[in-house]
Amino acid sequence: MPRRLPFRCIEPYFFAGLLDDPVLLLKVRPLGRSLLFDCGRIHHLAKRVIRNLDAVFISHAHMDHFMGVDTLVRHVHVSPKTLDLFGPPGIAERLEKKLQGYDWNLAEPYWCRLRVSEVFPDHLRQSLFEGAKGFHRRPLGQLPREDRIIYRNPYMRVEAELCDHRIAVLAFKITEYPAFTPDMAKVRGLNLPTGPWLNVLKKAYHQNALSQTRIQVPTHREDGATVLEYRDAAPLYDAIRTETRCSSVGYLTDVGLTEENSEKISSFFREVTLLISECAFLAEDQEKARASWHLCTDDLNHLLERLRPAFVLPMHLSKSYIQQSHRLYEQLIPPPGTTLLRLPEHLTPRPLLPREVAHLSGFH
Repeated sequence: MPRRLPFRCIEPYFFAGLLDDPVLLLKVRPLGRSLLFDCGRIHHLAKRVIRNLDAVFISHAHMDHFMGVDTLVRHVHVSPKTLDLFGPPGIAERLEKKLQGYDWNLAEPYWCRLRVSEVFPDHLRQSLFEGAKGFHRRPLGQLPREDRIIYRNPYMRVEAELCDHRIAVLAFKITEYPAFTPDMAKVRGLNLPTGPWLNVLKKAYHQNALSQTRIQVPTHREDGATVLEYRDAAPLYDAIRTETRCSSVGYLTDVGLTEENSEKISSFFREVTLLISECAFLAEDQEKARASWHLCTDDLNHLLERLRPAFVLPMHLSKSYIQQSHRLYEQLIPPPGTTLLRLPEHLTPRPLLPREVAHLSGFH
């Protein structure tokens, strides 16, 4: 990213150029771990980057978003870990067909496991692929989905919304949790002294366990010192916390601008901090955008007016505009308060030509 973005715990890295397959990496600094969004061409990612992933999020199974799973498995299969993978309905079956196209006769007991969650509107359907057993698929059942959240850790959460690209495609929103920020004026207003109970509350907050935590707080009243016991620490924290706005990243790719998609996107990404959005076509090629269920520059301008993100990063421009990417930025007109970020046309090296590689006869 060309400038510092207002995130506390996450660092976004876009491992692609404007015309390359989109690859978004989010590093969660306090954990020293990362999340990967989409998995097209990822051969340029260092092995240590891939092996440091906790979860992978696939928007849909078109080649430019999914073919890099082979490279992913190549780098992590000998690691004794469980890697989570999230995708739209049918992603587990497609992964199964990929993995069963290889021979795994030399599998070792310590090889990794892939836990796949298919995202439906009201549930997650999970499957397990165990490397030690040749990555055969084993159904794990379903988990109810009461909201949009599909993944969380102590510092952030990932939400998903199903959109339409003539197939189901997932849009993702990553939101940081606010820091533990008690308002000491509110603490004093409740006649609560500072003390060890604040450390207990802080630990419960970071463990996402406020509702399961009991806290005893000494206080002072006219009739003498007493102790207040909170069987559920969540209301206590709500009463003393500082109101803060959480920073977020929106990731939107390969959607048609139908009325239903537009309403979903507007609701899901409203006031997102950083919107990373596909913009496959220029305004004059709107018909091509409609035919292929992509966005053009006019569509993205329309969405920006409704969403008002602090930053926008357009990506996934059609390769038919090679050497013309400047036209994209000329046509995008962000509303006041939205900063337009720019990418080079390509980030990954171009393919090699035969003359650039030593001929076999040159080796002795």
